[in-house]
Amino acid sequence: MIRNPFVLNELQSIKIPYVCTTNFRNPMKIMLNNTLEILDDSKSWTVRDILELKKFSFKLLVVKINGKLIPKTDYDIASVNDGDDVMILHLMSGG
Repeated sequence: MIRNPFVLNELQSIKIPYVCTTNFRNPMKIMLNNTLEILDDSKSWTVRDILELKKFSFKLLVVKINGKLIPKTDYDIASVNDGDDVMILHLMSGG
């Protein structure tokens, strides 16, 4: 049984999507679209930073942090913190 989903040695023993591009001294851990992401904690992250890092370029996006809808006008000021659950969804229509 996993006690803390952010403990790396426990994650290695199970199949959970895990992304880590480098070793950080004190990594910031967030869930991004149900995938654990490890970010550099030496900077403060905004929604805009995450969109640029992950190369989200679709014009119609819905962004939620911990279930709270973030308006597009707040992408530059809405901070993403350690332990946050971030959902970034493409808004599409069809018929």
